[in-house]
Amino acid sequence: MAEVAAANGGRYDVTIHLNHDPRASHDFAEAHVRRLEAMRRAGVDVERQPDGRWIIRPDHLERAASYERMLARATPVVMQTLSDLPLERQVGTMGATWLDRELVSEAPSAIREAGFGREVRDALVRRQQWLIEQDLARVEQDQVSYGANLLRVLRRRELTQAGAQLSRELGLPYAEPYPGERIEGVYRRRVDLASGRFALIEKSYEFTLVPWRQDLDRHLDRAVSGIPRGDTFSWSVGRKRGLSL
Repeated sequence: MAEVAAANGGRYDVTIHLNHDPRASHDFAEAHVRRLEAMRRAGVDVERQPDGRWIIRPDHLERAASYERMLARATPVVMQTLSDLPLERQVGTMGATWLDRELVSEAPSAIREAGFGREVRDALVRRQQWLIEQDLARVEQDQVSYGANLLRVLRRRELTQAGAQLSRELGLPYAEPYPGERIEGVYRRRVDLASGRFALIEKSYEFTLVPWRQDLDRHLDRAVSGIPRGDTFSWSVGRKRGLSL
């Protein structure tokens, strides 16, 4: 924006932008105008003339940086980890991945057509094909359908695989937890899988994997007990203390 204005007497609008850079799209230039309007409404000293053109001052970049700092103070960005696995690994892994949750979601995320959004769309298509090859999805009248328990099936299969691998490492058999079963044992570590993060709970003669919570890490190698609540666990530390997590 500053570059376009500098080459056009300090003036900016969509037409000026497109004339300056024929490769730019109308939507791209319009986004710049919306940005200027947002800055003006926020009290940043930017001027819109009666004919719709904007006056871009030589210190516009400093003004824009000040505007960003103001936004950061008012609405700090909150980052959320959607998956510990990169897209490429999610395409062909056994487990309930973020791609699977997107495919079965009734309100999937808005994904751009370009850049990283294009990579996500490609990964979704390839993951869909992988599910069909694994008989976990099917094509019916040009539509792909998934079983109602797809995520549960994927997660259980991954946990079984991870349990077998850990069993060889620990020298203990893996025991799958049952719904409603109270889990008691020693929290040994966190296990990161495609389906999410799980806590390894070691019992006297076996171990199990259950949904992990961050506050568990404060109680590494301590006795814990928990009761399943859907796909989560309600934890207590120590069999007698009853300290709820």
